[in-house]
Amino acid sequence: MSLGFYIIMAAQFFSALADNALLIAAIAILRDMQAPTAYEPLLKTFFTVSYVALAAFVGAFADSMPKGRVMFISNGIKIFGCGLMFLDVHPLLAYAVVGLGAAAYSPAKYGILTEYLPHRLLVVANGWIEGLTVIAIILGVVLGGALIKPDIAHSLLAFDFPLIDTGIDTTAEMNLAVIAVLYLTAAVFNLYVPNTGVDHKPLKKNPVYLFHEFNHCLALLWRDKLGQISLAVTTLFWGAGATLQFIVIEWAKSALNLDLSKASMLQGVVAVGVALGAMLAAKMISMRKAVKVIPLGIAMGLGVIVMIFVRDMWVALPLLVLVGILSGFFVVPMNALLQHRGHILMGAGHSIAVQNFNENLSILIMTGVYSALIKANLSIHWVIVMFGLFVAGTMYMVKRRHEANQREYDSVAELEDLKH
Repeated sequence: MSLGFYIIMAAQFFSALADNALLIAAIAILRDMQAPTAYEPLLKTFFTVSYVALAAFVGAFADSMPKGRVMFISNGIKIFGCGLMFLDVHPLLAYAVVGLGAAAYSPAKYGILTEYLPHRLLVVANGWIEGLTVIAIILGVVLGGALIKPDIAHSLLAFDFPLIDTGIDTTAEMNLAVIAVLYLTAAVFNLYVPNTGVDHKPLKKNPVYLFHEFNHCLALLWRDKLGQISLAVTTLFWGAGATLQFIVIEWAKSALNLDLSKASMLQGVVAVGVALGAMLAAKMISMRKAVKVIPLGIAMGLGVIVMIFVRDMWVALPLLVLVGILSGFFVVPMNALLQHRGHILMGAGHSIAVQNFNENLSILIMTGVYSALIKANLSIHWVIVMFGLFVAGTMYMVKRRHEANQREYDSVAELEDLKH
């Protein structure tokens, strides 16, 4: 890989690191405000909704100028959201602004891979970016947690620049200042993201046209024989992954008697598995063989069901790592295939916007269903069984659909051969 690729990776790492540290800082601010506990999961909702609501616009925006410039502007929006929180704007609203920046950032960060790299390297590149993003998530949560510890916060607040009054007097302000530095670091790397020289479409100002164009791209990708398979897999994966975060916490409390602090660490265990799976996929799976990993999605769903029989931490840890590895191994090649098909059919930015729309809509729906089941006092073990069967069953249907598409393709090819 060239230097430009590592610059893209560094920009993504620091931006994702800041996003996740900011989530912990926002939760801490809500608790300081004595806001209702229900507001904490709403942070995720407010952050995610921009991906769905603005999907028609962010793809066109990403394709209208060099991707490095889009990433720089998007990071600026994130810094603005962080600044709003510093100025005591409600964390839900401020984090929604950060989500707006993230929604605009995503089509650029993935889209530039298809512009910058040959398609044979896309699986490797996606392995890197998914693995690095997972590491950023883990480190971001750890950093956010460390910054709110009283001893660390006191030490940082005691530090003063000579002759400069920073105006930073509280733990929350200090957290936000550190996180803003991370966003600024990402922005500096954005300035050096290589210009791929790809032609860009001027951004249309008519929102009706943009909605029509987005709907066309959405239909185009779902009609494409390979696009629909990879889009179905990644849509299911991200919805299931977000729901699994909440399932693991509730299951750890019920089956392992862990408090929230220790239960949340188990999320990191799954994330480590995803990173390992992503790296293994990058080494072992080529774009041509991407669809062959679909059965691993079925195995992942069935693996989750095994959780209901586990009562020991030393059994839980390897099981969660295995679930993570299966997840990372099957989603990375499908992600690369989806990017390649989207780039060919409609342009990188539009393609990623369609992908983000589907994946984040899946997150909103699946986490909403999970919340409804828990509110109805359904046992977490029944929820796990239903979740695992849903994932495995859906992946099986996707596998059958791909096999049917393949038979149809083979039949057409055979007819063409007979004609000649």
